[in-house]
Amino acid sequence: MTQMKFELVPVPVADVDRAKAFYTDRLGFAVDVDVEPVAGTRIVQLTPPGSACSILLSTGLPGIAEMTPGSLRSLHLVVADARVARAELAAKGVDVGEVDEHEGAMLFVPFADPDGNTWLLQEMPWRSADFTP
Repeated sequence: MTQMKFELVPVPVADVDRAKAFYTDRLGFAVDVDVEPVAGTRIVQLTPPGSACSILLSTGLPGIAEMTPGSLRSLHLVVADARVARAELAAKGVDVGEVDEHEGAMLFVPFADPDGNTWLLQEMPWRSADFTP
């Protein structure tokens, strides 16, 4: 089978600048691209620390422009330690929920971006080797 790498998730937002500031300043995402290839179109690609998959904030792109801001639910960010990651985000002003522990020692921490797109920090202890100190 042909290899396929999942690399980009469009995140519908009402204000690209506000969302970009949240993802970079509060979550530490890197800015990979911020361009306006034609009038009325803006493409901002951001990548979480340590991730191979990025998010796309945009205006003027057919298909994506019709998405309702705040309509994405439960995007997962896998972390080595959910409690540490929660504390880091809270210290940066992110309104994070409490740690929710499930069978198998999986931990989840909910939060949302300024538009209401929801995210979960997810800790899976058996994947701790995926993270480098």
